[in-house]
Amino acid sequence: MGGNRVSFSETKQRLYRRIKYKLTRPRPPASVVPLDGPVLVVGSAPVSHLPAGFDGSYRVVTINGAQTVTQRWGIEAPDITFMMFNQIRGTNTNAVEVRRVLAGQRTGALYMLLWRDGLPSLVGGLKAFDYRYDTLEIVDRYQRMALLDRVCGFKSDELDAESKCSNGINAALFSLYNGAPAVILSGINPQSTGHVYNQENLARFHRDMDQKVLQTLRDRNYPVFTADPGVAESSGLPLWTGRA
Repeated sequence: MGGNRVSFSETKQRLYRRIKYKLTRPRPPASVVPLDGPVLVVGSAPVSHLPAGFDGSYRVVTINGAQTVTQRWGIEAPDITFMMFNQIRGTNTNAVEVRRVLAGQRTGALYMLLWRDGLPSLVGGLKAFDYRYDTLEIVDRYQRMALLDRVCGFKSDELDAESKCSNGINAALFSLYNGAPAVILSGINPQSTGHVYNQENLARFHRDMDQKVLQTLRDRNYPVFTADPGVAESSGLPLWTGRA
């Protein structure tokens, strides 16, 4: 009986999301930062590299606590940060570590994913660990679903980890949708475990979906590259050499 109730609940939720998506026709999030040069998207996989030819023409997007990587490269603040809602008050190891490494730091445009407690609460949560920003945007589930739909043609109901992209891949889709001439991934490896800012070796979710999206982007000839030789070898993504 319990299994049937769960199945019915999932079916109901799936139908609700599909109907709402169709009726509201959401648009993917727009970039408040002009993406007129190569975009470097930096995740927190344990291995990452500054791309060849990196200079002031690049835009930098960091994911959750990956700003600790770009700081080591001498980048004072990223242009854009993507952060999940649970990093603000979550008590699990990853959330606690993200707040630790971001305390006292700043970013340009902060995109908060799936926050549902209202803007004042979000502002207060960020202030609690002194993370600053120039602009603050909230991205809801349906905008994220639209991003995957518009760029890859995938309609996902986001009911489980297997049907969602990682934040790093979402940032790549965001950059492509908003006109980036090239997107270079660094510290984003669907095959890896662990995070650069802690030693817990925590598992990564969304591996299969991330690989499916990357394969689709390659098949559609989107200008997506990696700065990490190991990822180029394992994923088939072209290694960035300083030009598209």
